Amino acid sequence: MSSLDVAHYMRPGSLQLAALPPLSLYVHLPWCIRKCPYCDFNSHEMSATDLPETRYLDALVADLESSLELVWGRTVHSVFIGGGTPSLFSPQAIDRLLGDIRARLRLAPDCEITLEANPGTFERDRFRAFRSAGVTRLSIGVQSFHDAHLTALGRVHDSAQALAAVREAASVFDTFNIDLMYALPGQTLNGLRADIGQALKLGSPHVSIYHLTLEPNTYFAKFPPQLPDQDLADEMLDCITGASGAAGLQRYEVSAYARDGHRCWHNLNYWQFGDYLGIGAGAHGKLSFAHRVVRQVRHRDPRLYMEKAMAGSAVASSEEVSRADLPFEFMLNGLRLKEGFALAHFTERTGLPMTAIEAALVQAESRGLIERSLTHVTPTGRGYDFLNDLQSLFLPAQR
Repeated sequence: MSSLDVAHYMRPGSLQLAALPPLSLYVHLPWCIRKCPYCDFNSHEMSATDLPETRYLDALVADLESSLELVWGRTVHSVFIGGGTPSLFSPQAIDRLLGDIRARLRLAPDCEITLEANPGTFERDRFRAFRSAGVTRLSIGVQSFHDAHLTALGRVHDSAQALAAVREAASVFDTFNIDLMYALPGQTLNGLRADIGQALKLGSPHVSIYHLTLEPNTYFAKFPPQLPDQDLADEMLDCITGASGAAGLQRYEVSAYARDGHRCWHNLNYWQFGDYLGIGAGAHGKLSFAHRVVRQVRHRDPRLYMEKAMAGSAVASSEEVSRADLPFEFMLNGLRLKEGFALAHFTERTGLPMTAIEAALVQAESRGLIERSLTHVTPTGRGYDFLNDLQSLFLPAQR
């Protein structure tokens, strides 16, 4: 990042941000053992023995150093290492990565450091080594505890490995997350009950559970499996919410359930329209300045990314979010939260006056999609059920 680029971001503009939002760091490690047929993330197949660990870590450090001027002096409140399958990387590599980050960024004393891990890369004591390296939270990609569903999803682990990985995480980490999916090929309501019941029985303080969707440019999009119909999927979601609540986990976001004190701070920062610097192949970032909000994307291909990062040009595109698009971008995140958002956050984090969204708020309230007070906006049950319709009210063409 050149001083000219920094000056470009710092120049006067139409927005007025009184203060910058909290800052997170996202680090993308793009390799996995096998590409899952539903996955549209930037992931690439490679065995653990072939990973270019050292070269990729060098590229990440070069990428970070080139970006320091954009976040200079700001405190980082969370670090999320995602993928791909980050747990393919050795504990020594993660230790080096976190050491390199700490040497260049000011991390908050209680900084949440999350690592995504898959049971198929689980080895006893490996999770303990990640904890020793500085990881404070593990997110385990279980998806299902049913072997037939795991096979249909193309996962490299089986249910026994999933159980062993979760039990090991529970013995090592104070907080961890189980990732599950529902509305799977051939899944019944009883099958879903068994999956969520197993996750809760294992004592996970946080469960993220996602509706399987057929994303473009995936194997499932080309060869779609037979999925449960929408009525059954809705029953499954009701079952998930009921079972989680009975076990003491409250739904705080569309796909997230947690005990008190175990919400994912990093994801909350996304949903509250906080800032995040994204480094790594294909990583996205959002950074605020006094007069603008900027989104960046890194080069997607890992080999090209490493080459470009080492040359000081890891960013493939950088675009200022237009004034007209900011309300929708904010609502796309903020309305996912069960508790909604503080109106003060909208003005603080977009630099726009409340008049920019007043007409849409009136319309949403008249349709029974939100409730609002002088200080807060909360989606109603109906608003949560028709979230896309609610969010679309804030599109530029709708205002």
